[in-house]
Amino acid sequence: MKHYTLLVLVLVMSFLSCKNEKQQENQSLNVMTYNIRLDVASDGENAWANRKGFLSSQVLFYSPDILGVQEARPNQMTDLKEALKDYKTIGIGRDGDNKGEFSAIFYNAKKLKVEEENTFWLSETPSEISMGWDAAYPRICTYGLFTVLENNQKIWVFNTHLDHVGKGAQLQGMQLILKKIETLNTDDFPVIVMGDFNVEPQSELIANLKQTLNDSKDKAKLVFGSNGTFNGFKFNEPVTRRIDYIMLSKSTKIEVEKYGVLSSSIDLKYPSDHFPVFVELTLK
Repeated sequence: MKHYTLLVLVLVMSFLSCKNEKQQENQSLNVMTYNIRLDVASDGENAWANRKGFLSSQVLFYSPDILGVQEARPNQMTDLKEALKDYKTIGIGRDGDNKGEFSAIFYNAKKLKVEEENTFWLSETPSEISMGWDAAYPRICTYGLFTVLENNQKIWVFNTHLDHVGKGAQLQGMQLILKKIETLNTDDFPVIVMGDFNVEPQSELIANLKQTLNDSKDKAKLVFGSNGTFNGFKFNEPVTRRIDYIMLSKSTKIEVEKYGVLSSSIDLKYPSDHFPVFVELTLK
């Protein structure tokens, strides 16, 4: 009887140990990309002051572990930092330091820490404030190497806003990002590249990009919401243009549980002229 009881205890402890190891091995990670629309007075009733509370509440409701924002001006960064109290940020403005629009990354400081971070310009001189190729504006990419505190898993995250005019700037800018990933990711950690790419899925850029990265929408077990992501604040018109993406390295270390485009509104008003894209990932 004693031997039987001992055997049962050993089996139970072994089961619990394996279960705990599996839980430590797999981590859920929620990621959001959000072009929040810059603060400009000409937006009138859609100006930042009238929608910042709604947008911040929306982010808090979905509680992404990682949030990449685009078009965030310094005052908008201040507002978001005040609202998203459990988050820290990395990134600088495209005009240097705290000037110009940010492509910043907010992260849940209770779940993640940053090991390495930087911002570079999408141009022929990426380490300097600069405008590249045929771009209409300076464009940047902010990136970080993050560690999941619970189990020390690491993941690279890149957030960018490609030019809206220059096709060459779009293509060359993304190639620069991919080269940066190749240089940095010598340990083959999972990679996320997200942002407003200003091109639709049938574009040359996305076709090229899919040779290296997976579109999270294509890999998701569950897809929800609008196909389009740019609404232009036009509440009564169909949203068809998909220009915001979360792309993932072609790795067995990432599974996409859910992909969603979030079209929340209040009183026929959107919190931005873009819908946020939200994914639930499993890091294996």
